[in-house]
Amino acid sequence: MRDANAIIERLGAVFAESFHIEIPSPDTDLLETGILDSFQFVELLMQLEHHFGFRIKIEDIDLDDLRTLSRIARLVAANGAATEPAAARPSLGAAD
Repeated sequence: MRDANAIIERLGAVFAESFHIEIPSPDTDLLETGILDSFQFVELLMQLEHHFGFRIKIEDIDLDDLRTLSRIARLVAANGAATEPAAARPSLGAAD
């Protein structure tokens, strides 16, 4: 559960930084409450890729997995995504 809480904290930071939105709780429904619109939803997918190092294929998207920070955290954990911030991970670029 510690990893889930750490991922939820990072997701909260992503929302604050990228969308300038504070999410009231990890179980707040981002779609039902209107916190995320369709443009922000696409941006969320890009931010997940950038911050957690995994990509969700369009055909694999299940909106229920992306409704709350708790559900997104489970998705991130299930995909074995990086749990440390991108800046702390070693670079895998051509210069390495």
